[in-house]
Amino acid sequence: MKKTIGILGGMGPEATAYMYNLLIKKTEVKKEQDHIRVVILSDPGVPPRTDAVLGKGPSPVPYLVKGVKTLMGAGADFIIMPCVTAHYFIPEVREQVDFKLLSLVEESVKWAKLKVAGLKKAGIVASTGTLKSRLFHDAFEGEGIELIAPEGKAQEEVMEAIFGGKGIKAGYTEGGAREMILSCVRKLIERGAKAVIAGCTEVPLVLRDADIPVPLIEPMRITAEAGIEAAGYKKSRK
Repeated sequence: MKKTIGILGGMGPEATAYMYNLLIKKTEVKKEQDHIRVVILSDPGVPPRTDAVLGKGPSPVPYLVKGVKTLMGAGADFIIMPCVTAHYFIPEVREQVDFKLLSLVEESVKWAKLKVAGLKKAGIVASTGTLKSRLFHDAFEGEGIELIAPEGKAQEEVMEAIFGGKGIKAGYTEGGAREMILSCVRKLIERGAKAVIAGCTEVPLVLRDADIPVPLIEPMRITAEAGIEAAGYKKSRK
C-alpha cells in the first residue's frame, strides 16, 4: 500500500525544497501520476534549534508538535524532518504526540555501515548545536566509528558559512560560504577522516560528492531514498 510522506520543514526553507526535490528526482516514475504523495509544512518561524540546544533561546518543541499534528491531519503516514539539530528535540515531541519519523541520523548510520565498509573514522560538518547534542557522535560511535569535527576557528567558519549574513541559510550557495565549508572538510580529511558526514541539512547545498576524495555521507539524500522505499515506491536508477 502506498503511503504519504510528510515533510516537517522550514528549518530552513531551501533545505526543505532540496528534500522535496530529492524525493522527486530519486523516485522511479514513468508519468506524473507515479510520484509520491507528499505533504509539506514549511514554517521558518521555528526558533533557532542551535540556540535552544545551547540554552540561549526558546524551545522549538511547541512548533514541532504543532507541525507534526498538522502533517498527520493532512494525511502523512510518516515524517521526514530536514533539520538535523531539530532531531535533538524528538523525544520531547513524542511525549505530546505519537508519530513515525525517519531519522536523518539513524538512516545515515545504516547507510554508512552498508556502503562504507570498514569505516573507523569519519569527519562531520555540522552546526555547533548538532555537535553539542552529540546526535551523530553517539549514533556512529555506538557502531565503532570515531567522529572528528572542526576545531576552534574552523568551527566558527562552519557557523558563519551556514548562518552568516552571506551564509547558506541566507541563500548564498556559492562563493565564500562554499569555500569555508570546503576548507573545513579538507582539514578533516587531513586529520584522517575516511568519510565526511554532511551533518547539517544546508551543507549538501554547497558540498558535493565530486568535491572530496572520500565518501560523502549525505543524510538528506540517504533519508530521501529510505523514505521512497518506506512509502512503497522504487528508487530511480538514474
